[in-house]
Amino acid sequence: MSFLTPNQDGKPEEPAAEIASGARLVPRITIQAFCENSQTAQLVESAVYDRRMSKVALTTHNGGLDGAIETYRSNPTPNLIIIETTLPPDAIPGALERLAEVCDASTRVIVLGHVNDVLLYRDLIRSGISEYLVLPATAQLLVNAITDLFAGEGAAPIGRSIGFISAKGGAGGSTLAHNVAWAIAMGLRQDTLILDMDLGFGTAGLNFNQDPPHGLADALLANQKVDQTMLDRLMSKAANHVNLLTAPATLDRTWDFEERDFEQIIEICQRSVPVVILDLPHCWNGWLRHTLATIDEVVIVAEPDLANLRNAKNLSDAIRALRPSERPASLVINKQGLPRRPEIAAGEFASSIDCQLVGQIGFDAQLFGTAANNGQMIAEISANHKANEVYRSIGMHVTGRQGNGGAVKPPSLIRMPSFLKKRA
Repeated sequence: MSFLTPNQDGKPEEPAAEIASGARLVPRITIQAFCENSQTAQLVESAVYDRRMSKVALTTHNGGLDGAIETYRSNPTPNLIIIETTLPPDAIPGALERLAEVCDASTRVIVLGHVNDVLLYRDLIRSGISEYLVLPATAQLLVNAITDLFAGEGAAPIGRSIGFISAKGGAGGSTLAHNVAWAIAMGLRQDTLILDMDLGFGTAGLNFNQDPPHGLADALLANQKVDQTMLDRLMSKAANHVNLLTAPATLDRTWDFEERDFEQIIEICQRSVPVVILDLPHCWNGWLRHTLATIDEVVIVAEPDLANLRNAKNLSDAIRALRPSERPASLVINKQGLPRRPEIAAGEFASSIDCQLVGQIGFDAQLFGTAANNGQMIAEISANHKANEVYRSIGMHVTGRQGNGGAVKPPSLIRMPSFLKKRA
């Protein structure tokens, strides 16, 4: 993966700033677990809720080592077997030898034991066991072990995927996504790719004054034929470090997709670009739910009014349920100070939906209208405008470089609207 792109004048740049890489998803594998205790079975089953395990087919069984040996005498073995054993340390290697006799050579095994013994661990690793974890353990520790096994040591880093979604139509999620992408590309000198996923009404092409003949729809319609070479051909370059996969923004067909239709494209993009910005449409369907569950960061963009608060609360709760082991979605309050509009204070808004407030952007019709009509970013229209600092702070936050993002600390006592009290 290249983290350095030459300037348009051919002069080399300074090295790109370091950012957190994206989480590597476990590939599409089958896992079977044989547990002796119900608590261990619950631990293994909870691991599947980690977004890195979104492709994994996991089943749990009773019986421990003996159950596994009996099962695989007459059944093929999966990619990974997880075995819980309560045997004493001196009996474990012999039992595992009997398991090896009925397993395929390519099958990997993780043993969950109750004995914390370094010598036992070394013996098991030497005998070919992939990993030995001492119970009680956490689901995250188990997922980390599985990820390490199937991602491979020394594998190239993958890009960080960041999704921006509006709580209500017109809240400005696309404008924010594009300007944050610009701030990351220019400020951190990171190659950034914007995926405009609103295929019927997307605005990435307009906002960057681009009209490419091909884009994201062509990649989706190619189905399984899409690869890195095709995506490189479909991308358009908006500026140094800024690339686009635009939406066709036409209504000559309906854009209905299955849950995982975007998955392959996002993964290919992550393998080639350090930062992938997903400009998500304001809708709710299977593929959007799946995308929100599997990307690295989610940012909710909302205006400070009651309808946005209700929708942002629903989004926040749904995202938290989809990503139980990840941090909650971040919040950006947009279009503050709209004339004559009563507004909910930013801190109260963030506390009501239980999200971290990472930015507040004031309403400026002249500036944003000019930028939209010219197909330019805010930094191109007014380099010293305070909105640019907010975009930079959000960019730093979503790329893992800092946590505040210019947010205000919410007050300790919050009065929530009555319709939210029942949900809280």
